[in-house]
Amino acid sequence: MPGDRPLFPSRSEIAMSHAARRVPSAHPHSSPPLSGKPVEPSPPAPVRGAFALWATAVAAGVVETVLAVGGMVADGSASAAGIAVGVAVRVVVFAAALLVAVRMRRGHHWARIALVLGLGVVGTASMVIGPVRALLRGDSLGSALAEAGAVELLFGASRVVHVAAVLTAVVLMFLPAANVWFRAHRACSAS
Repeated sequence: MPGDRPLFPSRSEIAMSHAARRVPSAHPHSSPPLSGKPVEPSPPAPVRGAFALWATAVAAGVVETVLAVGGMVADGSASAAGIAVGVAVRVVVFAAALLVAVRMRRGHHWARIALVLGLGVVGTASMVIGPVRALLRGDSLGSALAEAGAVELLFGASRVVHVAAVLTAVVLMFLPAANVWFRAHRACSAS
């Protein structure tokens, strides 16, 4: 009977009604009911993993830079200016890589492509070209390892971690759950 219920629903009834109708979404800019503030949902596991691996690759690059600079200073094979320029270039590349990886983690498709092309293709090629040339010249991996000192072995281990992190991050960024994440963000940006 109309007299049994108030004419207008209370605020809590309205909130409950909105919450009941709300369907979970992969949309990157979903908001909780009645909050007024957009909340970024957590990216799927492959995107989070790719981000962690990009950070790992940058950390490995820093280790390699420190070892290389230490070696150049110790043997006097480079000038202070040459070392400073090399370090400055690497700092810019490392910072840019991290910034782009953050954008990738937030669902920006352009960042995923930039990471693939810039670090996945060009960066990986720059890291493996030296060892590939040595193997093509006939140098053996066994003899290189036997002659290597502690610093060279540490550098090599860091390089292996670096390359593995980059290649795995590239794969993770294109798994189905990651593709859904990037498509949802693109759809949000287009609307």
